[in-house]
Amino acid sequence: MFKNTINIRVRIIFLVVVLMMILVIGKVFYIEVISYDKLNTLANDLWSRNLPISADRGEIYDRNGKVIATNATTTSLVFIPNQIKDKEKIAKDISDILNVDYEKMLAHVTKKIAIERVHPEGRQLSFEVAEKISKLNYDGVYLLKESKRYYPYNNLLSHVLGYVGIDNQGLSGLELYYDKYLTGVNGAIKYYSDGKGHRLKLEEKYEPPQSGMNITLTIDLDIQKSIEKELDNVMSMYSPEDALIIAMNPKTGEILGLANRPDFDPNNYKNYSIEAINRNLAIWKTYEPGSTFKILTLSAAIEENKVNLFEDRYYDSGSIQVENARIKCWKHGGHGSENFLEVVENSCNPGFVVLGQRLGTNTLYNYVRNYGYGNKTGIDLNGEGSGILFKLDKMGPVETATTSFGQGISVTPIQQARAVSAAINGGELLKPYIVKVISEPETNTTILENKKQVVKQVISSKTSELVRFALESVVANGTGHNAYIENYRVGGKTGTAQKVENGRYLSGNYIVSFIGFMPANDPEIIVYVAVNNPKGITQYGGTVSAPIAKNVFKSAIEVLNIKPDETGMPKQYEWYETEYLKLPDVLGLDKKEARKILKDFKVEYSGSGDTVIYMSPSANQYIKKDGTVKLLLSN
Repeated sequence: MFKNTINIRVRIIFLVVVLMMILVIGKVFYIEVISYDKLNTLANDLWSRNLPISADRGEIYDRNGKVIATNATTTSLVFIPNQIKDKEKIAKDISDILNVDYEKMLAHVTKKIAIERVHPEGRQLSFEVAEKISKLNYDGVYLLKESKRYYPYNNLLSHVLGYVGIDNQGLSGLELYYDKYLTGVNGAIKYYSDGKGHRLKLEEKYEPPQSGMNITLTIDLDIQKSIEKELDNVMSMYSPEDALIIAMNPKTGEILGLANRPDFDPNNYKNYSIEAINRNLAIWKTYEPGSTFKILTLSAAIEENKVNLFEDRYYDSGSIQVENARIKCWKHGGHGSENFLEVVENSCNPGFVVLGQRLGTNTLYNYVRNYGYGNKTGIDLNGEGSGILFKLDKMGPVETATTSFGQGISVTPIQQARAVSAAINGGELLKPYIVKVISEPETNTTILENKKQVVKQVISSKTSELVRFALESVVANGTGHNAYIENYRVGGKTGTAQKVENGRYLSGNYIVSFIGFMPANDPEIIVYVAVNNPKGITQYGGTVSAPIAKNVFKSAIEVLNIKPDETGMPKQYEWYETEYLKLPDVLGLDKKEARKILKDFKVEYSGSGDTVIYMSPSANQYIKKDGTVKLLLSN
């Protein structure tokens, strides 16, 4: 009995020992095999330290691959406090070099922390300052590569690009809107230290930073430069409160150029007010559009068969009575009897009131909504406004009348550019966009691509064709004549909107605008110009804004390779304007007959003989009256 009891106890003890050995072996196996990576990482974290290396933000290019936002390499200062022996001396020497308070620097070097980034005093140091610190060769003082955003064209495209903060984070514009794509992944230099923070002589590990994605815009840098130049000129000449220009491809919704004044330099954004750097007027500002809105009323009236531009007539006496309101024409005494094409050419308010009345309140309001007014366009920029419309149940006869010629409602410039694009591009309301492609920097693989997006069909292509014809006539024969370009087809509409303050219209204070497009028969570019309260000139869209648009168009002719077109409407010249005449074709004629036909021009001959075999400029182009024509003669 006793012997059996001993055997049982021995077996139990043996079994317990075996189980304990199995547990120990299992634990060792778990630690050495299954949890090795995890525990090794945790161990490394206890005695490894990281010196951060900032990643470059993705670069931003124009549509032709020209860099408009890139990165500059700078240096940042980092302390490892446990490695610094003489803290007072280092604090004194560094504070002298950085020209900052000694006590602040002493607080950095004595902080109970593994790694102390000296912020903001030690961020984005110049080469000269970094060189002085490097020569000190102090333990625990490190200079690390840091990436700083750099805009090579300074103020150009500033409100579109936006700016970044000291930590390379996007704070406005595209830098903010696409920040998650532009931001890279920071790298590090890993080293090992003991429990007291002293650096160990073990191999360092370098983890390279990963740059952010690159962005290609729809912007054309050459068109943008032209826009910026024109805005600088208008600010210098007329000292307006502000001004803006938008250039867009009306067929696709691509923004070709966009700028505001006042602007700012994103390289030095701290020198400007928050309002100046964050208010992108072209998408944020709301105001009454004035007569440029008449394009939408015109298109609606044509689409609804409420007007025949050539046969319907209207007598403009200078005003029209709507209930208890008398609405005046800009021309004292009115334009008299005119067909509705002339109503458009003359920008006659009473005539457009009649079109609004023919449409009726509900129909006019529906077209306003269909053209996108009252809603954001969805452009890929922050801070877009929505505009302000009458509520339908608040629109009486007077509100309907004023809306028909662009008064009493508020729109944003980008809404206006998009709506008029729909009126002239065949009737498609598009979503405007400014980023074309986002791509991976190493392989150039496309990550995201924006394309043409049709929101809705607003009018028919037939109506749109007639609208283009009418607006080309406005430039050739009407209020938009200052935008006319000889040998090219330009269409457009002027606008002069009285400003409102505290619910009352201001006297002698207008936003003058022009929206135009070319070629008029097949538009490739639409340009919207708005100038707020220009000084020292008669405040009309035709006198201030139309010439600005004309200059932008001239630049676009070369950039977009727009060909001359002799089929456009001839211009009706004012007495004070330089007159251009179409050059007759005299090829094959004899010298005397050619001279008789070219009586309005100066003629220079070369060669010998009596027959014209070559002429410069070529026939059917418009050239200045009294301009020189060169003829090559031969037998």
